[in-house]
Amino acid sequence: MRQAPQGGSGAYTRDHVLIVSHSLNLPIPLEPDPEQMRALGTDALDFVIDFIDQRATAPASDLDHALPDLGSTTDVLDYLKHAAAKAVDPAGPGYLAYIPGGGLYTAAIADFITAAVNRYTTVAALAPAFVAIEQQTIRWICGLFDFPQEAQGVLTTGGSMANFSAIVTARDAQHAANDGGTIYVDDQAHHSITKAAALAGFPAQAVRILPSDKNLRIDLDALETAVTSDPHPFLIVASAGTTNTGAVDDLEAVAGIAKAHGLWFHVDAAYGGFFQLTDRGRQRLTGINRADSITLDPHKGMFLPYGTGCLIVRDGAALRRAHTAGAAYMQDLSDVGLPNYAEYSPELSRAFRGLRIWLPLQLHGAEAFTNALDEKLDLARHAYDRLTQSEDFDLPWQPELSVVAFHHPDGTRILEEVNGSRRVFLSSTTIRDRHFLRLAILSHRTHQDRVDEAVDLLEKAAQAT
Repeated sequence: MRQAPQGGSGAYTRDHVLIVSHSLNLPIPLEPDPEQMRALGTDALDFVIDFIDQRATAPASDLDHALPDLGSTTDVLDYLKHAAAKAVDPAGPGYLAYIPGGGLYTAAIADFITAAVNRYTTVAALAPAFVAIEQQTIRWICGLFDFPQEAQGVLTTGGSMANFSAIVTARDAQHAANDGGTIYVDDQAHHSITKAAALAGFPAQAVRILPSDKNLRIDLDALETAVTSDPHPFLIVASAGTTNTGAVDDLEAVAGIAKAHGLWFHVDAAYGGFFQLTDRGRQRLTGINRADSITLDPHKGMFLPYGTGCLIVRDGAALRRAHTAGAAYMQDLSDVGLPNYAEYSPELSRAFRGLRIWLPLQLHGAEAFTNALDEKLDLARHAYDRLTQSEDFDLPWQPELSVVAFHHPDGTRILEEVNGSRRVFLSSTTIRDRHFLRLAILSHRTHQDRVDEAVDLLEKAAQAT
């Protein structure tokens, strides 16, 4: 894919166009013929295959990578290669910071098909077969949590939008006024909850931040006291895998408190929810099936490209009531017995997100995801055991899922040295005024060799104090 150097004026002429090869006539039309499409596709496919193949040995982060001036290069894909390299790779085997995203190749194929066929799936009558695929996908996710047949969901851009819709749905179902209702979270909850509450119109004082206990789970006594004393409680948000440490609240107990007081129970399981596929994960998430709504991020636990979130709601009608709006210009669209996702979401125009989940499930099978997630649980335990044995680090909490948090008095320097290797990329956080380093193990490309390498680097840096 070639591009002639750009002139100083910035105006595009016949010489300033994208070229696949010298054999193509220029300029390429907006509707290429089959030969041109095949040539374009082959170049792009080769680029992607080479990129993925080199990922195992590529740096985990290379933000100072030199980026050539586009005007000085004749190869657009070469420029994109450099642009991709000038980044942190959140889908690589050495990415152990924040929460990794996997970027499955089969999901990329799904996105290519989705963009090429360009069907409108927010209203079922316009693409009923594709809407049925999305519905099957959401039903599969609902089934993981034993939600009833009347449950419904929507695929979102990520957990932040899912949490936003969950709060809007809870507000509507509980008849909570923006100036009166109270939302309960603890000090380990994801910041998207407070942000979503603000976007939904709640003032800052409407979100009551409760303390967490010694295991960084929501303090049940504090929660009970708060919902009993407050005049207008309506929503409790629990975590199924916090970003800081992967802590899982006592979901069974929180569900009991919510039910006793008639409150909406939402679980933010953006990171941890898909561990429900594993036996250990299902045990650790006991009680999640009692939630009124659950946020999930398939771009985390299912290793999909960013932009793939999900909200499922036990009472699908409540989700619809909170998001439905009509318009005369939509009056000709018939009911085909499938959900119109525009009625379940803030979005009217959006991509067909269902295929990027449905196709990988068809091609890999659900067991492949189960096995990969089981491996991540094993790797987190392995890293914890090694770090504990090293005697250089303080590890107050055993990993509940696949995040390992640990303290060292010289943690900032250690983080810089380890990340400076460019073999792994870690992050840090502050918990109760103490600085902690984190190993977040979730990429399907991360295996024991890279985890051991990360621990080796940590030990080496610690011993150099």
